[in-house]
Amino acid sequence: MSDPLVGPLVGPLVVIGAGPIGLAAAAHAHARGLPVVVLEQGADAGSAVSEWGHVRLFSPWSELVDPVARELLGDTWPAPDERAFPTGADWVAGYLAPLAAALSATGTVDVRFGHRVTGVARRGRDLVVDAGRDTEPFVLHLETADGPTTLVASSVIDASGTWGSPNPLGTDGYAAPGEREHADRITYGMPDLGDPAIEARYAGKHVAVAGTGASAQNVLVALGRLAASAPDTRVSWLVRRSDAGFGGGDNDQLVERGALGKRAEQVASSGLVSRRTTFRTTAVASDPDGRLRLTSADGQVVDGVDQVVVVTGFRPDLAILSEVRLDLDPVLQSPRTLAPLIDPNVHSCGTVYPHGAAELAQPEAGFFVAGMKSYGRAPSFLTLTGFEQVRSIVAEIAGDHESAARVELVLPESGVCGGSGSFDEAEGGGGCCAPEQELFTLSLPS
Repeated sequence: MSDPLVGPLVGPLVVIGAGPIGLAAAAHAHARGLPVVVLEQGADAGSAVSEWGHVRLFSPWSELVDPVARELLGDTWPAPDERAFPTGADWVAGYLAPLAAALSATGTVDVRFGHRVTGVARRGRDLVVDAGRDTEPFVLHLETADGPTTLVASSVIDASGTWGSPNPLGTDGYAAPGEREHADRITYGMPDLGDPAIEARYAGKHVAVAGTGASAQNVLVALGRLAASAPDTRVSWLVRRSDAGFGGGDNDQLVERGALGKRAEQVASSGLVSRRTTFRTTAVASDPDGRLRLTSADGQVVDGVDQVVVVTGFRPDLAILSEVRLDLDPVLQSPRTLAPLIDPNVHSCGTVYPHGAAELAQPEAGFFVAGMKSYGRAPSFLTLTGFEQVRSIVAEIAGDHESAARVELVLPESGVCGGSGSFDEAEGGGGCCAPEQELFTLSLPS
């Protein structure tokens, strides 16, 4: 043990985000006797997870509950079957909401909902000022139901995720011309086709699906089911590369992820789906019939589109950190030391090396990015990774540097070897971490 980072500075540890990783961080802080405040912009724990609550996770319950959080929940918590695969809604109701309540009941953890963080800085210091920087606490700027306010913190863990920042349909990282103007017919993420109101938007329609990762495969499978009762439904699958694979199949150690790839391949090979490869959207416009026309950089055109589903991944929102000194990789926007370990051009999803506080630390002592946001634009994050991250980070904040440095993490192999290959080459085996793919631990039920 050594002096904790919170030593001479005033204020609690503040965790941004009451999702699975933020709440795990709070549980570890409580176990070490650290005062902690959790700030969540939503109205409930796991509010982002609730937005994809209809989706079933690849990971079983055994990989979705932090060990220290489990101890806090105690014997009165109705632990789920560790072999089962919950939906997002199950995860919230069965774990995240009870965990937030248990944390609040401790008296040392203050979980605040409806608190949106708009900025993080050193108290009295903007980004440029050096003098006295390391001896000042952090100050978080907040929007609440009672108006704007601030909160002083000794340390900060940003576990706010990336859910609110989807990548655009446009191929060069920005919204394509016309994309915003036709936003009423474009959905980012996986629509809940089990909801009759949402199903009606897609049933019997021409749907363009952009993306090739697990989320896109989920959408293809869901549309395949919809077509069984609405046979006029048809799909244009927009693939930016010259081909698209479907993952590692039987070789995937996450069995549900491999099964999803198989189901998606069956749908993609059916008459329902027209696959458009090398399709990099550069424009969205209305066609003569008032439907959508999508144009690709190579001149391809898809006409008569009723709805577009964009599942091309997410990116971190760094706007709230503009006054914090960051050392981020220029490509992935993840912590620079972490980037080589998760670069999708190099690694398959199961080759992420153990990492913790040392890789996630930033130039501002006591500030860390954890969870999905720590991966920046890399797609291969798994919940187990986040649990180990915050265990190490909280140990470092508490001054237990030996424990912080002792990081052990083994992730399931994807069944796909190597990186993504050349941008214009076929993907062959379909590397799960190719740049045009996003990997969430999500799948639809059979």
